[in-house]
Amino acid sequence: MNVVHSFEPIVSPGATTLILGSMPGVASLAAQQYYAHPRNAFWPIMGTLFGAGPELPYDERTDSLRGHGIAVWDVLKLCTRAGSLDSAIVESSIETNDFNTLFAENPGIDRVFFNGAKAAESYRRYVATELPVPHVQFRRLPSTSPAHASLDLAAKTQAWATAFSRGPASESVE
Repeated sequence: MNVVHSFEPIVSPGATTLILGSMPGVASLAAQQYYAHPRNAFWPIMGTLFGAGPELPYDERTDSLRGHGIAVWDVLKLCTRAGSLDSAIVESSIETNDFNTLFAENPGIDRVFFNGAKAAESYRRYVATELPVPHVQFRRLPSTSPAHASLDLAAKTQAWATAFSRGPASESVE
């Protein structure tokens, strides 16, 4: 088991949408980049939606997201986990990121998209009860992880595109 730490958020003034994962996997930690596993669908989806595809250097991808008002972070600041799977996270080891400061410094964020069930559940369980943000809409989207193979890239892309079309939130975190 290893203690793993998340990254600083990708965020800039004017952010309106926050994408939250759970915790970077082994490939991402090694590369020090969000969603670095070559089979993760995150960057291909961001490429389709915002021109921030995996063919671009990482800095250009993150700049593109910032330019579209998109912030990226993880719910967890640190945890103990073997490997990359969310199911391997030791619940008693979880420490969450500082969402009080993030929302205070970025008041334009009015929706949060969870990249998969673990991110949504962790936020609901560890953050939402301590941090009411009534102006923010929350939606769980299909995980972009290659471990979430029940949907193909086209189906995941469609689900993410629908969410970004400014439709209503599909779930509460209370």
